[in-house]
Amino acid sequence: MYKIEHKTSGYLLTFAGVITAEEMQQWVKESKQELTTAVPGFCVIVDMRSLAPLAPGVQEVMVTGQQLYKQRGMKRSAVVVNNAITASQFKHLAKQSGIYEWERYFDGTHPGCLEAAVAWGRNAVDPDA
Repeated sequence: MYKIEHKTSGYLLTFAGVITAEEMQQWVKESKQELTTAVPGFCVIVDMRSLAPLAPGVQEVMVTGQQLYKQRGMKRSAVVVNNAITASQFKHLAKQSGIYEWERYFDGTHPGCLEAAVAWGRNAVDPDA
C-alpha cells in the first residue's frame, strides 16, 4: 500500500506492507502526475514504519521514483522507519538514486520522530548534527 499526500511544504509519502513491482510502478506513474505542478524546493516526508523490506525488482522501481522526485525539485527528504533493515535498505537505494546527500533517516519508534523529520524537511534541522 502507498499513499501520496500534498502538504504545504511538499509531500507526505506513506508505504506499508508488502509492495509489489506493479504497485511501485503505479506509485511512480501517480508521482509523475502529482509532480507536474510541484514548485522546486519542496520537501518529502516518507513514512515507512509499516513497510516490509522490498524485493530486488521493487527496489529498482523505487530508485526510479526517488530520482523523479529529485529531478522535479525535491530539496530534502526525511525517511521514518521502524527497523534497521529498512533503514539500511533505503540508505543503499538513496545512494543508488543520487539523493543520499539530501536524505535523513528517523527512528519511528521514538516519540517526536515525525516532528524531527518535518524539521529536517522544512528547515534543514539536521538530526545528525
